[in-house]
Amino acid sequence: MTKAFRIDLKYPHFYRRLFAMPNVDITDFPYRPDAEVLFAAIRDLADPIWLDSGKPRSLSGRFDIITAQPDAVLETVGNITRIITPRATEQSCEDPFTLAQQLLNTTEAPDHSLNHYPFLGGLAGYFGYDLGHCIETLPDLQSKVDSLPDMRLGLYNWAVILNHSSRKSWLVFRNDCPADLRKNILSRLNRAANEPLLSESNDAGVSLFTPSMNKDSYLKAVNCIKAYIDQGDCYQVNLARHFSADYEGDSWHLYKILRRVLPSPYSCYYQFGDSNQAVLSFSPERFLKLSAGQVETKPIKGTAKRGKTIEEDQQSAIELMNSVKNRAENLMIVDLLRNDLGKTCHPGSIRVPKLFALESFPNVHHLVSTVTGKLRDGETPLSLLRGCFPGGSITGAPKKRAMEIIETLETCRRSVYCGSIGYISSTGRMDTNIAIRTLLADGNRLHCWGGGGIVADSSAESEFQEILDKIHILIGGDRHFE
Repeated sequence: MTKAFRIDLKYPHFYRRLFAMPNVDITDFPYRPDAEVLFAAIRDLADPIWLDSGKPRSLSGRFDIITAQPDAVLETVGNITRIITPRATEQSCEDPFTLAQQLLNTTEAPDHSLNHYPFLGGLAGYFGYDLGHCIETLPDLQSKVDSLPDMRLGLYNWAVILNHSSRKSWLVFRNDCPADLRKNILSRLNRAANEPLLSESNDAGVSLFTPSMNKDSYLKAVNCIKAYIDQGDCYQVNLARHFSADYEGDSWHLYKILRRVLPSPYSCYYQFGDSNQAVLSFSPERFLKLSAGQVETKPIKGTAKRGKTIEEDQQSAIELMNSVKNRAENLMIVDLLRNDLGKTCHPGSIRVPKLFALESFPNVHHLVSTVTGKLRDGETPLSLLRGCFPGGSITGAPKKRAMEIIETLETCRRSVYCGSIGYISSTGRMDTNIAIRTLLADGNRLHCWGGGGIVADSSAESEFQEILDKIHILIGGDRHFE
């Protein structure tokens, strides 16, 4: 039997404590350009999460946010969400986004003068792609290959924040943070503040990755999508391949290795559960940012492999920027996201300040556009997220039909992949990624996906190679995958 979850005095002890003191304490903390040692100092606490800018190697990215030991956890599997607190575990069949907003509402917002800090306590974690089944009526044809929840969010009451633009950092404690936890965190971080960053072995302990969709099946699926497009069913479908491998190592060690070779502005390491479950994301793509009512999304569509020489690399970038196919692919998703933002933004406020901008990463060049809007009064971070979820850049257009085709042609559920990872602060500020370039550690297995948008003039062979170009660093090179 499940029961609805409400924010009221039904749970007096837990919520009275959360409502009692809404303010926060913010203190300066020694800045360091790489936050790895700071996260390592608190990593053994429950549910540690590092929203990682990829600095100092990443060319972009501004904030690092580190926290652990949440007051409550929301964990969704299928239609059921568990609300886990130190005192009890309840279940609800309500919409997961609604439950997340209800939990966030229990943390009263600090003074507006503090809104320039990205995270002053609130929610952090992930919304998996398969939450789309809670939003749209979709076929249920694929099974999960992992045991990670469809959504997992913690309600955190402290954080260490690094601002790499101003080269400053702070410790943030909500006044409801227990005194013993605050003392423990301060002791750990103060010891770590001046510790050196140690070099790591490159032996990750990962066996051979194998695909669940072979090359022939993938090529047939691409041609099937092109037939749907020819028939007018859709304009674009993002098709992904799944890979998995045996794994006996420590996912934190693996993350440290990979963040050195694939520094990305919207990365994350999030560890939870009793069986070495973790999300290792190296995403280059922002999904939704909300700050002071201003909304920004930055869809990626259009990819080219980096060249081996400066001349090759420049030529590759020029060809990508001039590619009619890639620009059309990007424009389709920009239009989709303009429509999605229109669900919660003021009419007439949606703009496209950047279209087809080039952004370069260690493995590939991308075309990235920027779409902005102003959130309507009465809307919330979670209603904005739900209205745009999952991101159009990883579904296709029109979204619902593309998701139906994805469910038909792919070999398994996407899990966290192509969902969204990030934070929603008690101030209403939000920043989330599109969970691509992402590994899932689930016990002794690793899972990885790679995908790309299929349009009318896509070459199946080229799309196959593009997937490998995107994720070969994560899965150890493309020599394994035919």
